[in-house]
Amino acid sequence: MSIRPVKRIVQAQATTEGAGVHLHRAFGFGNTSETDPFLLFDDFRNDVPAHYKKGFPWHPHRGIETITYVLAGNVEHADSLGNRGTLGAGDVQWMTAGSGIVHHEMPTGSPDGRMHGFQLWANLPSSLKMTNPRYQDVKSDAIAEIIDDDGTKVRVVCGEFWGKRGPVDGIAADPVYLDVTVPAGVRKSLPVDAYRSTFAYIFEGSGNFRNASENQGVLTERTAGNDDDLVRDMSGNRSLVLFDSGDEVVVRAGPNGIRFLLVSGAPIKEPVAWHGPIVMNTQTEIRQALQDLQQGTFIKH
Repeated sequence: MSIRPVKRIVQAQATTEGAGVHLHRAFGFGNTSETDPFLLFDDFRNDVPAHYKKGFPWHPHRGIETITYVLAGNVEHADSLGNRGTLGAGDVQWMTAGSGIVHHEMPTGSPDGRMHGFQLWANLPSSLKMTNPRYQDVKSDAIAEIIDDDGTKVRVVCGEFWGKRGPVDGIAADPVYLDVTVPAGVRKSLPVDAYRSTFAYIFEGSGNFRNASENQGVLTERTAGNDDDLVRDMSGNRSLVLFDSGDEVVVRAGPNGIRFLLVSGAPIKEPVAWHGPIVMNTQTEIRQALQDLQQGTFIKH
């Protein structure tokens, strides 16, 4: 086994999206070579209802898949095909936009005002850009959970891990999407496919991926009170860890343990043309998508 070295660690940056939702973006709308097949990752954890209540009004998607994982609160969604539903704590929605869909997502928060969750965008290869849209809505109790002898807990959202398979299937990039919790002081090795792009996103506690034999926190920025007031700490909160090649990720948890998403996928290695939530291979395809929107022919299926 070869340990994946850390390529670099970056901090998710505060931004706004939709109708003024305050969130933190770990990556997106830039060079995708390090994260291919993944395009964007947003952390929309927020404890101030005024900063998320207006949500994400009607908007189009084409050429991608969006993965929404809710930790607290609720997200109500509806689309132009007549689909609608609500995601609650621990639930996952994997939406394949394919040839085109127009939808909206409205966070409602928990009774105490918390709205915590993540959204990841995965690219589709050119052969599937215009595939039929579909949803995979997965309730929390359908997600396989493994607890190892040392107390490490892993929720398997997608892919196979430690003999368990996640409920989301049929995804082009064949990704592995894990929610990992490692107890305080534990050094843990987690297998990954050597040929996949892999990243970890820390959202609770602290840990060390650089040299797992030493227990040192990851310098980061976290929210204190107001969502826009950032302070420096060593908690690891909102740290994105990008890995180089290897077939295992090793972490040593800090004094309060660590919880992070570990995501990997097979690179598509195709050109990427962006226009907001529409991602194709060429600017010609982007222009066609915008023309479809203007002419009312965006929805193909």
